[in-house]
Amino acid sequence: MAKKSKTNTAFVMTAVESQPLQQYVEKAYLDYSMYVILDRALPSLADGLKPVQRRIIYAMSELGLKASSKYKKSARTVGDVLGKFHPHGDTACYEAMVLMAQSFTYRYPLVDGQGNWGSMDDPKSFAAMRYTESRLSPFAEVYLSELGQGTVEWQPNFDGTLDEPITLPAQLPTILLNGGTGIAVGMATDIPPHNLKELMDACICLLKNPKATLVDLCTFVKGPDFPTGAEIITPKNEIREMYRTGNGSIKSRAVYAQEKDEIVITALPFQVSPAKILEQIAQQMQAKKLPMVIDLRDESDEENPVRLVIVPRSNRIDVEQLMMHLFVTTDLERSHRVNLNMIGLDGRPQVKNLEMILREWLVYRHETVKRRLEHRLAKVIDRLEVLDGLLVAFLNIDEVINIIRKEDKPKPALMKKFKITERQAEAILEIKLRQLAKLEEIKIKAEQKELNIERENLEQTLGSKTRMTTLLRKELEELTERFGDKRRSRIIEREQATAMAEEERIPTEPITVILSEKGWVRQAKGHEVEGNTLNFKSGDGFLMQAQGKSNQQTLFVDSTGRMYGMLPYTLPSARSLGEPLTARVTPPPGATFVGVLMPTEKQYVVLQSGNGYGFIAPTADLYSKNKTGKQVIRAQYGLVAPVLVDEIAKQQLLIITQQGRAVMFPLTELPEMSKGKGNKLIQIDKHELETGGDKVISMLVLKPGNKVEIHTGNKSKVLSGKDLKHYEGGRGKRGKLLPRGMQKCTGANIV
Repeated sequence: MAKKSKTNTAFVMTAVESQPLQQYVEKAYLDYSMYVILDRALPSLADGLKPVQRRIIYAMSELGLKASSKYKKSARTVGDVLGKFHPHGDTACYEAMVLMAQSFTYRYPLVDGQGNWGSMDDPKSFAAMRYTESRLSPFAEVYLSELGQGTVEWQPNFDGTLDEPITLPAQLPTILLNGGTGIAVGMATDIPPHNLKELMDACICLLKNPKATLVDLCTFVKGPDFPTGAEIITPKNEIREMYRTGNGSIKSRAVYAQEKDEIVITALPFQVSPAKILEQIAQQMQAKKLPMVIDLRDESDEENPVRLVIVPRSNRIDVEQLMMHLFVTTDLERSHRVNLNMIGLDGRPQVKNLEMILREWLVYRHETVKRRLEHRLAKVIDRLEVLDGLLVAFLNIDEVINIIRKEDKPKPALMKKFKITERQAEAILEIKLRQLAKLEEIKIKAEQKELNIERENLEQTLGSKTRMTTLLRKELEELTERFGDKRRSRIIEREQATAMAEEERIPTEPITVILSEKGWVRQAKGHEVEGNTLNFKSGDGFLMQAQGKSNQQTLFVDSTGRMYGMLPYTLPSARSLGEPLTARVTPPPGATFVGVLMPTEKQYVVLQSGNGYGFIAPTADLYSKNKTGKQVIRAQYGLVAPVLVDEIAKQQLLIITQQGRAVMFPLTELPEMSKGKGNKLIQIDKHELETGGDKVISMLVLKPGNKVEIHTGNKSKVLSGKDLKHYEGGRGKRGKLLPRGMQKCTGANIV
């Protein structure tokens, strides 16, 4: 039987590092923050790109997707980017690629897309990457044309199998051309797009005059230039301050024109959806907050990317006032935050002003061009060295052939025999037989001559600051000529938009408001309506009506002396029985409604309580939008129906009490007040008031020649001329009795 062997298990103790939790968390968070800031969220000043954007452009160039090549599936590009350079999510990578292809997002798109790449209505409505095709746009050459010329530093990719450029050799200050947004840890960036020609003029200004100031640069760079073409209405001094500090905001406004009786919007603020605008306007129309608009259409197409049509109710609508209102209440006017935060040439994030950005970029561009020229000079020198060796070989062709045939190691033999370098010997050994013709010697000498001239020019340029500056300027001018275009966003000073008051938004149509005895209210269009001919609920009847315009405030008065304001167009139609006012306002318990008025701004209201006290009030002081109204007059014994007057002079006030007493005096004797008890207009016995035996029941404002009809039950009597003169007296008098038989007055009216 086999014996079990005993084995000894050895435990190896590994070293464990111990550190405080606070120290560990602080370091881990800082490391993560710096990664997000430097490698994800903020663009580089050098080429204006974030790492994912740079990797997309480089991967597409490696795939041969130049502007002149055929389109390839976007999934192929995204696959290469993820597999070789950017090990992150395919969705985020593809979205970054889509943004670079959208002409309404990028001022100068970097990707030329074929298929559905989203729209202004919904930028994220693009098709999946397996459906779309893409290639680089012509503008992408700005990044790639100098890439293989020793212009930039390279670094290993994430797995160390490939190299990728740290930055691309941008020939233009693309950090400002296309702008960008990003949110890092503790900081963010919002860089608006700009116009290429303006930025180039500013750069050339700095090259010509290194002492140029920010004020000088702002004469060329007027402001941002959004791809959608909306107007920039920010004042010039605010734009200049934004460029001075690197922080601020830019306000843009939609562009519209009037075509016949319609308003056509042709340009929207940056990153604003036409569908969202239509929705915002339609919501106001449905809520009856925009009655001056009757129709809304979207006529956008390929030729007109933005064409929104607003149809006013009539040609009497003030179009400018309407658009001002829409600028305030919709995204037709929008503010864009500006934060010029970027990673500088020193590798640190910083908010820079316009002058700092352009100067630092010119330093980068100068270094890039210098490295390009040095790289080319090294190539020229190397080629001249090779040509010198080839020339030696052609002059001694027989000896060279003999050495190659006989020697086991011909390279050292050639170097020793003809005193040439290793590089030259390798070039001689690589010569093909067909290149040994006499013609090749002539070509070599011609090439030597051209390269010597180029070498001399390169050395002179590299050795002269003036020549280098001139070269930079010429290259910028050539690029401006090639890619420059007109400004899309006009910078124009406009007055500040203000929303229209509620009554201003309503069309001015004739309207009649009818109030019933039980406090039910309704409105009818026109002034031909007779309220006493309408149907009322059982037990209810006509009390009073007022005529005016649909945009006039309507005042309702209750028996306690409170007034309630509302716009008449919101009231139910007279085709129905209306609705109780208590559904809209909250009067005191036990109060009833006694009158309705539709005064103009120049009119006055005569107010009087049942105890004979009253005053005259300007209508502007009576309005209140509160549901509880505004206490205007103290009306302990009820309120007489108020009366509107256009002017105070040459008019008389006739007051009639329940016991048939009347007094008449000039309206000018009334005090003008905005609220309060008022003065005594007629003397009424206090005991009669308290017992309900007497109070004011009627108040009429008479013009010369007016007649008054007095009612007592079914009886009536008309007073005029001398009859009315009989009741003239001073304000506050007890008054005189009405004619016999009419002393139990129930009401009076002007005829």
